[in-house]
Amino acid sequence: MWLADGFSPAGPRFRIRPLRNLTIFWRVCRMNRTLMTALAAAALVVSGGGTTASASDAPPRTTHGPCQYTQTPDEPAARPVPLPPDPRHTPGHGTVDMAVPTSQGPLPLRLDRAKAPCTVQSFAHLARHRFYDRTVCHRLTAYPTLKVLQCGDPTGTGEGGPGYKFKDELPVDLPPAPSDPTGVRRLYGRGLLAMANAGPNTNGSQFFVVYGDSALRPNYTVFGTVGTAGLKTLDKIAAGGIEPTTQDPAPVDGTPVLRTELLSVRPSCRP
Repeated sequence: MWLADGFSPAGPRFRIRPLRNLTIFWRVCRMNRTLMTALAAAALVVSGGGTTASASDAPPRTTHGPCQYTQTPDEPAARPVPLPPDPRHTPGHGTVDMAVPTSQGPLPLRLDRAKAPCTVQSFAHLARHRFYDRTVCHRLTAYPTLKVLQCGDPTGTGEGGPGYKFKDELPVDLPPAPSDPTGVRRLYGRGLLAMANAGPNTNGSQFFVVYGDSALRPNYTVFGTVGTAGLKTLDKIAAGGIEPTTQDPAPVDGTPVLRTELLSVRPSCRP
């Protein structure tokens, strides 16, 4: 992409007088050879340096709209998917209903553009490209203050994503969590849909749905809710428990016993 043009220098010309002074002749020859060598070396550095820069130092691609979806070369997409569209004016009104049949029952979602327009746009984009189809919800938690089901990773390991990241759209209207006397944590109530992340502005494809009131720092973008039928499905999955391990026979965080596969994620056809 960014190529530096190399060049082949032709050294400066010297007018050589008749060889009345052999010493002057040899000095001129040495000067000519030295200058040619220096220029050739300079050409190699510029050309080689430019090629290296285009191969390894090019910045990741970023969309030019307000959402600024940015490629993550160090974390490639778990499934091939392009960057989402990023128009100058991101739709910020209305809702999008998503039909999400799972192996354990329906999990209908309602996405709220007003709360998180860039997140809704990304989620709908991934759904349109069938990124979520046949993916397994890999994590269930049953802590007293954290009751969620986490999904959205095609690898099923908690490590996968879409090959891009985007900014947080953090909630500002969540009430304080009653269980936190410091007032730092907020109530992520039963039925909320929110993005999982690995730190500030690292949103990708993974999300979680809350089946029981949870106390969290408001560091997770809320972008919708789960429908009534979906809450019944979540209750069923939570009641099934978490797979025990040799280290922990009664875990509160791990793989759900009831394997939960998102069969498809599509805009709902219902009015």
